[in-house]
Parts: sequence; structure tokens; C-alpha cells
Amino acid sequence: MSPCSHIDSTVPHSSPAVEIPSGSSRTQSTDRGWHKQWNIANQITLSRLVLALACLALIDLGWWLSACGTFLVAASTDFIDGYIARKYGLVTVLGRILDPLVDKIVVGLFITSLRGMLEASGQDFSAAWSGKVKMFVQCAAVICVLLALANRDFQIVGGEGWQAVLDWTRVALLWGTVATTLYSGYVYVERAAKMFRGGSGS
Repeated sequence: MSPCSHIDSTVPHSSPAVEIPSGSSRTQSTDRGWHKQWNIANQITLSRLVLALACLALIDLGWWLSACGTFLVAASTDFIDGYIARKYGLVTVLGRILDPLVDKIVVGLFITSLRGMLEASGQDFSAAWSGKVKMFVQCAAVICVLLALANRDFQIVGGEGWQAVLDWTRVALLWGTVATTLYSGYVYVERAAKMFRGGSGS
């Protein structure tokens, strides 16, 4: 046997084909991620915003009972979307952001619509002092939370004592935000009720 024939018998004549992944698998993965974010729980959350807009339209038309029913349905979705998300493992980053954002928009739209109706009828429904206090406490809470997180990561002010002070202040301001928000809401509803009954609203 010649040397050449020995070499030919040991060296493979061809290498196995290597498949190069196409962009389709990446696209499918992206699509699956998108569908996971826009699951049924998040769709229900978004429907709350649509129902709020419908409620405002009904209020503008003077259909009070229909507006009340629509608002109750919209409010109930706040429980339903959270229940579905937790029960079926549909909790997503988008949902955790979208839920409080929609809640804030819904309440804001309702208050703005109520203010517009009363102002259009000649009533003074300008911002009360409780609303200004609420805004101040909310801003202070945000600043304190950011400072506490920054100090934890970068040690802006040294020592565990300072971090404990920031943490306790943060908690106190967050509870203050809850308290002032509830009180401010009560004040607005009371003023609106007085105006609808023909009172001064002062």
C-alpha cells in the first residue's frame, strides 16, 4: 500500500455541515416575549383605562347611573387583573408598571372631569391645601427613596447609622404619602358633594 493511499484512508473527505441559525428563531423568541408581556392580566389592566374614558363620556352626558356602573366595573378590574396574574403566574414587569400607572390616570381623569363640570357651572373647585400638602409629601418621599438607595450602593454618607436614618425617614414619608393621599381624596369628595347640593364648597 502506498503512503498516499494510507493518508486518503484516514483523512475524512468532507466535514459535517454546520447549520447557521437564522434570524427566525430570534424573532420567534421576541414574539413570545411580547405576547408574554401583553397577557390577559395586562389587557384587563389596560381595559380599566378605556372604561375610565367611557365613564367620563357618560358623566359629560349626564348619565349618572351608567357612569356609576361603568366606574364600578373599572374599579373591579383592579382586583381581577392582580388575581389572575398571581394565580396563573402572569406577573410581568410591564404589569407591575402599568397597573399603578393606569390607576393614577383613572383617578386623575375622574378628578379633572369633576373639576371641569363644577367650574363650568360657576363653582370654584381649585386645588385645596390638602392637595398641595399631598404633592409635597409625595415629592419628599421620592427624593428620600432615591437618596436611601444611592447611599446604600455608593456610601454617600458613611456609617450604618445614617443609612438607618434614611431608611426610617423613607418609610415614614411613604406612610405619610398614603395618609395625605387618602385625606386629600376625602376633602375633594366632600367639597364636590357640597357643591352638587348647592353649598358653598368652602
